[in-house]
Amino acid sequence: MITSTPTDIRLRQRRRLAGICLAALALVPIACSAAAPTKRQLMQIEAQLRQHVVTLSSDEYGGREPGTPGETLTLRYLARQWFDIGLESGTNDPGNAWFAPVELVERVPQGSRAQFMHGKRRVAVPESGYFVVTSGLRSLIENAPLVYVGKNTGGEGARTELAGRVAVILDSEAPPPEPVKPGPGGPAARTVDRAGKLLENGAAAVLTVLDGERTLEDVMARRRRAGYALSGERLGGDIEVFLSADTASQVLAASGAPGLAALQAVGAAPGFIARPLGITGSFEATNRETRIKTHNLIGKLEGRRPGSGAIVLMAHWDHFGKCAAPPAEKLICPGAVDNASGLAVITEVARQLSAGKPLDRDVYLLATTGEELGLLGAQAFAENPPLPLGNVVAAFNVDSTGLVPAGLPVSVVGQGMTRLDPGIAKVLKTMKRKLATGDGANAFARRQDSWALMQHDVPSVMVSTSYSDPARLEVFMDNIYHRPADEASRVIYGGMIDDVLIQTELVRFFADAKAWPAAGAKP
Repeated sequence: MITSTPTDIRLRQRRRLAGICLAALALVPIACSAAAPTKRQLMQIEAQLRQHVVTLSSDEYGGREPGTPGETLTLRYLARQWFDIGLESGTNDPGNAWFAPVELVERVPQGSRAQFMHGKRRVAVPESGYFVVTSGLRSLIENAPLVYVGKNTGGEGARTELAGRVAVILDSEAPPPEPVKPGPGGPAARTVDRAGKLLENGAAAVLTVLDGERTLEDVMARRRRAGYALSGERLGGDIEVFLSADTASQVLAASGAPGLAALQAVGAAPGFIARPLGITGSFEATNRETRIKTHNLIGKLEGRRPGSGAIVLMAHWDHFGKCAAPPAEKLICPGAVDNASGLAVITEVARQLSAGKPLDRDVYLLATTGEELGLLGAQAFAENPPLPLGNVVAAFNVDSTGLVPAGLPVSVVGQGMTRLDPGIAKVLKTMKRKLATGDGANAFARRQDSWALMQHDVPSVMVSTSYSDPARLEVFMDNIYHRPADEASRVIYGGMIDDVLIQTELVRFFADAKAWPAAGAKP
């Protein structure tokens, strides 16, 4: 537990209020102005970044998997760094200083059963021909009629039509990805979740016939992986059934229903309405559940104007632990770029801010858990925040930097999706940094923690040079990402230094109540 005495706090406050520059110390923050840093300052920033990345991605930390000794080492290291820099606990919870508890639920498919009936006659199907899955611990439906719904996913009157029935769809009839425009520059499209929509519209279960490119083996390989959620999140009740094309043909033939080709023709006809197949199904799926106790780490640099709002600067600390099996030479995913690099950047930004002139607004430093499991730590922060989310003026995420050398243009993941764009552009112009053209970086918008905050109406983006070089990014994603090869020796520190300087000036700007008034009013 990291604690502060009243004397410690008073000393840190006096230092900040005096606006003391720390150039005389071994660490050389750029504390007193936004002027171009000296060579010595850049070398010192690089040395600190390198120390953080090498430490956090070392074998000792075991890949930083939540709920393991690697988590303990990671959070203790970061908390000591932040405390020494001059931060205080940001949980605003005396019972959980610094470390905000997050409980995750891991569920792994365990049992799968399906039975089909035509009248009173059972239709025999091989166990190898189907797969039943649920998000709950155990879900069961019995003797529910199967109804072919074609390309429909619901609509007016759908609940009456689908209630108590199993909606049957053909994988070959999957619609093309639908366009998505959460704002100018948003991602171009996303896959339509037909099963999810049918379940939302009242279907007792959804049965997908795999008559397209996907095979039953493909689906089982993906859906047998562990699924994760926050403890307390409502799970269960839904059932999805997958049938191979051969098994589906066997069931249809036994009941006298039309074959797959005939169903496709019927579904494509004008005025198509859902068609009962004369078959009932009983389905059961079970999961094995494990609970994981983990933590977000939250520090705070107190502002001089309470009530003027706050800035959040965040990076996820978690990774996968062991991600390979013997006879592989390396078993641990060290996560140097993803995301020891981000932790290093926000830590060094905090050092610059703490050494400089006091800011108007509070700055919260957040290291999230469970990002790799579905942005769960950021979601937990948003659902149980240490301050009202409406008080967050801006949030900046740092994830997977260290991919490029210094001097590249700056990309904004989330450009056009928040009200922050004019302020970001102003900061970059002042720094004489070029803003990358196009919206290619927005392809990553839903894949990082700022998205979780954005879903709670927090203006949140990711600003980095690492997303401005598509060629380097592609090499990383194809060969290093989420692999044992993501080692400290591969990290490029030039771009990380740039990101430290950029994030520092962004926080300074948005923490200035005059430069950027609250409630999104433009200066």
